[in-house]
Amino acid sequence: MIQIIVDFFLGITADMGYLGVFSLMAVESSFIPFPSEIVIPPAAYLAFKGEMNVFIVVLVGVLGSLVGATVNYWIARSLGRVVIYDLVQFKWAKYFMLSKKKVEHAEKHFLDYGAVSTFLGRLVPAVRQLISLPAGFVKMNFGSFIFFTALGSGLWVSILAALGYYFGENEDLLASYYKEISIGAILLVLVVVSVLFLRRKR
Repeated sequence: MIQIIVDFFLGITADMGYLGVFSLMAVESSFIPFPSEIVIPPAAYLAFKGEMNVFIVVLVGVLGSLVGATVNYWIARSLGRVVIYDLVQFKWAKYFMLSKKKVEHAEKHFLDYGAVSTFLGRLVPAVRQLISLPAGFVKMNFGSFIFFTALGSGLWVSILAALGYYFGENEDLLASYYKEISIGAILLVLVVVSVLFLRRKR
């Protein structure tokens, strides 16, 4: 079953190429929930096989993330906090896995860490898609927003690409441990976030 899933996403990535990676990562960073773990590793695996270039994969992945995050930022900045909170309480919001609680969680993360949260938030699965909203609420400097978002996205995409490329040496290993790879990447990110959090507290 896992092999079928892996082959399915490899096929999609191969067919869509770099534009597909860019588009899917833009979607992943917007309101629509779409895990980057099923976009970047397959692309990096194809790079290992010589069908793509891993550095271009990382570049277009980061650019896609920036586009999706920027859309969220400007929507929040334009509409404002009150309107966004009203919107996520409509029934249709649940189809995009949006809720008032999730937006509040992202906003708390931003209030706790300030501008750097747009970097840290890109590394936290539950916060990644929504951390741009509070940045838009407070009209965070756009240059700083882009810088921290690119930094966080770059780190996350690079981790996923490195994993996909490394396990490309053994297709059976990739298929067997795909879930574990994704979990491992998330755990690694949590360690990084914890270290940064402790340093900030000190």
